[in-house]
Amino acid sequence: MSWGVRRPAMERVIPWSSVAPRLASGADNHVSDGSEGVSKLRFRISMSLDGFVAGPHQSVENPLGIGGTRLHEWAFALAAFRAPHGMEGGEVNESTPVAEGLLASIGATVMGRNMFGGHPGPWDARKPWNGWWGANPPFHHPVFVVTHHAREPLELDGGTTFTFVTDGIEAALERARKAAQGKDVALGGGAKVAQQYLAAGLVDEMVISLVPTLLGGGERLFEEVGDDLHGLALVRTVAAPKVTHLEFARR
Repeated sequence: MSWGVRRPAMERVIPWSSVAPRLASGADNHVSDGSEGVSKLRFRISMSLDGFVAGPHQSVENPLGIGGTRLHEWAFALAAFRAPHGMEGGEVNESTPVAEGLLASIGATVMGRNMFGGHPGPWDARKPWNGWWGANPPFHHPVFVVTHHAREPLELDGGTTFTFVTDGIEAALERARKAAQGKDVALGGGAKVAQQYLAAGLVDEMVISLVPTLLGGGERLFEEVGDDLHGLALVRTVAAPKVTHLEFARR
């Protein structure tokens, strides 16, 4: 899920979707195995009751905005979240198979400039922003960043290469599908790039993890998306501690 989260007692900001490739690869039966033709675009995100996926006043210092980390507290407790970050223990509950199923068979990721992070506007060649994740990002597959500002690909350790795409969401998805080699493509945040893919009817599967909290402002997921789900329909609801997972698939 494109959950931007801060690891407990640690300093780096890490979107939850970046944990995907390092979790268990077992899927339940609603997840594509990449063998059914064109790979699927799969989107997952955590959202407040009032529709926000990030709080107000986002910044490099506070990427999720005020109160935004509350959207991900349910995930912090999971063993499935803790293990990829080198932490022991954690819970196994109704969220565990949902999280593991979401993360299976992902071969590439598409994200927006806001999720990749850094300052707005053109890239600073003197102090290049290389993401939140350090020298060895946890994706371990190609990542395509939708942006207005051109930049050479950024190749980092562990098999992650960030490619910056300036010719729109469809071009980014086409390149990601080619790079995924038959596996599915994960759609990360931020909210604005997700809105574009949803409005264009390009999302094949979506999981909204609805958290019982109010943020009162920030980034709304469905701003300017319209009054329908653009071909998606609810197929499953999973109630879990501190969160309810709403799973959608293309009709």
